[in-house]
Amino acid sequence: MSRKYIDCREFPSETNCSVAISADSESELLDAAVQHAVAVHQHEDSAAFRSQLKQLFKEGTPPINAPKHQTA
Repeated sequence: MSRKYIDCREFPSETNCSVAISADSESELLDAAVQHAVAVHQHEDSAAFRSQLKQLFKEGTPPINAPKHQTA
């Protein structure tokens, strides 16, 4: 099993969020990412939202320097 992460710095936000979350399991990462998204970014926890988040997971660990924002 390899480490996975999700990095808020890749996505534009009103708060310019700099949080990056990583974990050894996808389920642990998903739970932490959902908690963050709901508490900080006011997203609604749903099966569809969890599925979307999982698509954004990357292998490895977050980079030290902020990555460029993704475009839609």
